[in-house]
Amino acid sequence: MNVNSNLLMYAQWAGILTVAFAVFTVIAFILQWGFRFRLVGVTSFMAVIAASIFGLGLGLFTRTEIPGAVRYSLVYDTGGAQTVITVPPTIAPSQLEATMQQAAADLYSPGRSGRGRDYMTIRVRTIVHPEPGVSQPLFLGEVRRSLATRYDDKMSIEIFPEQVATLKKYQS
Repeated sequence: MNVNSNLLMYAQWAGILTVAFAVFTVIAFILQWGFRFRLVGVTSFMAVIAASIFGLGLGLFTRTEIPGAVRYSLVYDTGGAQTVITVPPTIAPSQLEATMQQAAADLYSPGRSGRGRDYMTIRVRTIVHPEPGVSQPLFLGEVRRSLATRYDDKMSIEIFPEQVATLKKYQS
């Protein structure tokens, strides 16, 4: 069950509870109980909570799932047009492009500023160890995507074949 359907279910229960409090408030006014005005506040607060949960469930969390993508970590992010992610050194070349598409979808934000550029660059790297005690970063590729549109059909994915060949050498 995803987060949006959970939030909509919670909104439904909060709405039911709000209606129950409203009925209880009407009964309190009919019977002229002393705490009837407090129930007006409780009912109003429950209505606000139910509406807020419903609003969150309508689309706060939009996440694109790319099949075949592996987990990555964000290493460097200027909050603008340049980011670097790292992938595990065991990544297969077939998973690399899917992971790059996933990162491009995840790292898009309408609040990013390009400082004169209208595209964002995401560099993908991994760390290999040629010998014990020595770490070497390998940049496997980069993605250039638009900063203006969420779904960029002109996204450029460039995989560096010589670096991928070097990675395969360390994988075996």
